[in-house]
Amino acid sequence: MITKPNYLIRVCSDIVIVNVVLLFTFMLRYAWQITYEADPAVQPGSVLSEYVYNFLAASLIITPLLVVSLGVSGCYTYVHSYQTKFKAIVVAQAVTFVFVLAGMIDLLTPFAMPRSVLVMAGALSVLAFLASRLWAAAWRAVLRVEEHALADPDNAAPKGGPRRTVLVIGGAGYIGSALLPRLLADGFRVRVLDLLLYGTEPIAKVLGDPALEIIRADFRRVDPLVKAMRGVESVIHLGGIVGDPACAVDEELTIDVNLAATRLIAEVAKGSGVKRLIFASTCSVYGAGEQVLDENSELNPLSLYARSKIASEKILVEMADESFAPIIARFGTIYGISGRTRFDLVVNLLTAKAVFDREITVFGGDQWRPFLHVDDAARAVHTLLRLPTRHGAEIFNVGANQENYTIRQLGEIIKRLVPEAELRCSGDDQDKRNYRVSFGKIARVAGFKTRWTVEDGVRQVVAAIAAGSIDDYQDVQYSNVKSMAEFKNNGLAPPRVRWAHDLISAGPTSAAV
Repeated sequence: MITKPNYLIRVCSDIVIVNVVLLFTFMLRYAWQITYEADPAVQPGSVLSEYVYNFLAASLIITPLLVVSLGVSGCYTYVHSYQTKFKAIVVAQAVTFVFVLAGMIDLLTPFAMPRSVLVMAGALSVLAFLASRLWAAAWRAVLRVEEHALADPDNAAPKGGPRRTVLVIGGAGYIGSALLPRLLADGFRVRVLDLLLYGTEPIAKVLGDPALEIIRADFRRVDPLVKAMRGVESVIHLGGIVGDPACAVDEELTIDVNLAATRLIAEVAKGSGVKRLIFASTCSVYGAGEQVLDENSELNPLSLYARSKIASEKILVEMADESFAPIIARFGTIYGISGRTRFDLVVNLLTAKAVFDREITVFGGDQWRPFLHVDDAARAVHTLLRLPTRHGAEIFNVGANQENYTIRQLGEIIKRLVPEAELRCSGDDQDKRNYRVSFGKIARVAGFKTRWTVEDGVRQVVAAIAAGSIDDYQDVQYSNVKSMAEFKNNGLAPPRVRWAHDLISAGPTSAAV
């Protein structure tokens, strides 16, 4: 079993390496001087004493600088899990910086460190540190091969291949709680990174699965992200503050969670050698439009939620290359029952109001929305995860063409299924979003088709209420906006992230590729 690296040993090893290199270069310079530059009037012993003094002085300056530089660069924490080529760049930069800084300090100190020693020690140190990292990476690769060779036969996927590990960020949420059982049933090892604000109840059905690992942590923090990425092939990022009202509760927190964290996740994933990242976006990015909208249509965000998703999409598209292929999934409006059901979404909310309050109130009514059952959303993510890896980023609208409805049509469907409720249409809605979306690409490229209809979803919610599964649809656990109001002062509020604010304010741009 590969154990967690001992960082104290790593630091001590680096101290030994740099001092051995310094000693070697001082010895070479001393040998050269007494052989080719010897002054008959000067005793070799006095020259040696001067070199020993300069070596000790250089060691006292360079050693702490090196440890600090490598530490600040993340070489003892998150960079450890990066791919070898990315790690080599960071290490080389950190070591080079130390020797450049040492040269500047040398100009201001009483001893004179020979410039040839400084240059040679710097170059050899870079090579020595890169060699030590390459050797460590090769050794870990050998250990991994041995691990797989000794692995339990039960560690194989149902089809006979080794289990692949996928990280699901926000795996205990609305879509995540529907996705985890599918991934586990398909033979994946699943690691969940989630703050578990609602506890483990949403994923209670799979908690006993030996292929499931839970990391309870904030995905905005680099250390748990690095830990979660180790040994992972793919990342599914479902975390975030979802919905216009919830995002409006605390705009600073929304920008940090939805945008700044997405860039951090992508950077750590790319540096860790993750090839595929599936990002949960939304069809809300289209805002309002009269035409049927596809992945290349102009974006017209009408809320902070939509702007945060567009900015995140743009970051992912710009980071994509031949070794990092993000997939952006723009979901329709979700509905239906999952481990963490929500009743602040229009289908579920109007259905619950019809059953409990005997009324269905529709504001406006002519606004188009694409609707998507939470199980179909989970199936879509699973399908996209299994697509052959392509170069660059891909964007997919997730839903079905026939599941575009106006809000009035939705109200009429619910009225038909809950006939005792009264349908009321009440003037114009303050929500100006109006988008009818095409889902041809995901059907054509991924072969994905939805299985649920809005009518099926309404029946499911009605049945869940009748069975007593939902006592109070207005409870805080069913609402993101109510939960945000409760949790925002619970140690979650972050400092202002300037670059994220600037990107959000840059205006609507298309992330289409």
